Amino acid sequence: MKPIYDITEVVPHSKTMCLLDTLISYDESSTVAQVYITNDSCFATDKGVPSWIGIEYMAQTIAAYGGATNLDKGQDVNIGFLVGTRKYNCHQPYFALNEMLTIEVVKELEGDNGLNTFSCKIIIKDADGTEDIKATANINVYQPQDVEAFLHAEE
Repeated sequence: MKPIYDITEVVPHSKTMCLLDTLISYDESSTVAQVYITNDSCFATDKGVPSWIGIEYMAQTIAAYGGATNLDKGQDVNIGFLVGTRKYNCHQPYFALNEMLTIEVVKELEGDNGLNTFSCKIIIKDADGTEDIKATANINVYQPQDVEAFLHAEE
């Protein structure tokens, strides 16, 4: 059984910019994370969190996947880069206060060059326990083999 890490161990963001609350599960090709929307959530308004933040929830869930799988291999957690988002479709303008969002990401393509594509969705359970998909997207990410060399390539 794989260990479940604290979300701050696997998402390489400062505490205030780590938007997820919990790493629920992960395996060799997928990850599930959650965030509970409150007044204290980053980007929260009186209506909730704007739905476009869902892209960042998805991206951070992908980061959690990378961080957890790296830690399992005895490697450091490295940063990656969101290259692009295709077909982000959200069925509401805000994620409401007091909603629990479950973010699921599945690796669809893995390139030898560090480019990967994930299919992503954000799910909210209704009062009766029915899962309702609120947002979907395909996200392309890049994780270079040597982050420092990549960041300083032009120097």
